[in-house]
Amino acid sequence: MFSDDTVGSISVQSLWRRSQQSAQVSTSSQTRPLPCADAEVQSVTSSVCSTQTESQGQHAHTYELNNKDLHKPELKQFLDRVVDMVILELVTNAKSHAFDGFKVNWDDHNKLISRVHNLSFPKAQERGLHVTCVSWNCTGSVIACGFGRIDDGEWTTEKSFVCTWNLNRKTLSPSQADLVIDVPTIVTALCCHPDQPALIAGGLYDGEVLVWDTSCTQDIVSWVPLQKKGEFGILSACSGGRVLLWNLEQSSLILNTGYALDLQQVPHGSSAGLKTRGSSKIGVTALARSFYDSDTFLVGSEGGLLLRCSFSSQKIAMVPSEGQSFTLRAPAVFPFKKHRGPILTIHCSPFHRNLFVSSGADGLAHIHSLLQTSPVLSVRVSDSNVFQVQWSPNRPLVFAAATSYGEVHIFDLEYGSLKPAATIEMGGRGQAATCLAFNRRISNLLAVGKTDGTISIWQLNDDLTVQDPREIGQLEQLAKNVSE
Repeated sequence: MFSDDTVGSISVQSLWRRSQQSAQVSTSSQTRPLPCADAEVQSVTSSVCSTQTESQGQHAHTYELNNKDLHKPELKQFLDRVVDMVILELVTNAKSHAFDGFKVNWDDHNKLISRVHNLSFPKAQERGLHVTCVSWNCTGSVIACGFGRIDDGEWTTEKSFVCTWNLNRKTLSPSQADLVIDVPTIVTALCCHPDQPALIAGGLYDGEVLVWDTSCTQDIVSWVPLQKKGEFGILSACSGGRVLLWNLEQSSLILNTGYALDLQQVPHGSSAGLKTRGSSKIGVTALARSFYDSDTFLVGSEGGLLLRCSFSSQKIAMVPSEGQSFTLRAPAVFPFKKHRGPILTIHCSPFHRNLFVSSGADGLAHIHSLLQTSPVLSVRVSDSNVFQVQWSPNRPLVFAAATSYGEVHIFDLEYGSLKPAATIEMGGRGQAATCLAFNRRISNLLAVGKTDGTISIWQLNDDLTVQDPREIGQLEQLAKNVSE
């Protein structure tokens, strides 16, 4: 059988480890001390040198050919070779009209159209009133607007407002007018005085014509600007066919002349196809005066009639007296082609004595000459109402039109296109652009009124405000066009 047993331990020393330890040798080494030194360098002296051209005196040095240079054969050969060519080009250039009227403009060219102000009167907006008319004062710093309604054809006694904003005022508040005038009914027309910045004329829905002196708002007189023989008077019109000319003397209104428009006395041609039912009165919806002929004014009607009228007409109007103490005259002297619907606006060109533009409910802008019946040019502006059209006071071939879709189309006839050169004030049917006015003093500003009760001030670009020297000639050519 096997059993556990314990025996003693035996150790054997390594002879290899002892032999290796006896063979090891320790050695060391070190480099000699290395010398080192610091050194700096810097320039002792410095110099600055500059150069500049010297100003030329009155006697500038020029190179002068001497006789030896003139007799060089190389020069003679060069001149013989190019002189005929140079003379031919000079003659061709003298006959060319490529750069006629060209004028270099070194100023920065602004191509943007931007809105600089959006004005409103909260009380009018709360009542849902529309901006019906706008007008700049003669300094170009104040914009005046009247409130009313364009969608209500019934008689109304609703009160309204006339407001003004001074755009140069440092404390200008877009939602707070500088001046608010309460009026007894809605405002249908507004016009600032051409020379006196404090006077504003307004026409009301009830037929009343008022003038407010904004320097003393308690004084109210009646006027509408019409320049004749160096003085300003008042020209008013109404849907009853009456056109009245007034004189303003010491804040008193004195009737000068009265006119009446009747279908029976309209010149032959314009009344063709019209059937009179009951009254033959012509309801006046648009009125304009000529900038060049003090005897001429233009009238547009509800039925689309467009008439040239004369202040000096002596023809007696064939209308009932209706109790007035003065004799009414028949002013119509020349008919133009009718619009298909009411004429809403007429404006005479400030650059040509015979041209004017009219527009209305048919969406067309007709450019007419006073010398012919048919328009010289017709432009499709919109498919709906064109509430106002106005020539630019700076560009002879530019006019703007405000539409019921809330758009303002600006047309430039310089390049022969009948499409708008620019369209601003985009909106919907609920925000029609009802009126507009160019600023005659500040050439790049355009005011636009809308049915949401706001007045937008737009800054136009240089393309729409800087006149080309060739434009007047193109406008003359347009006026000479004979319609077919």
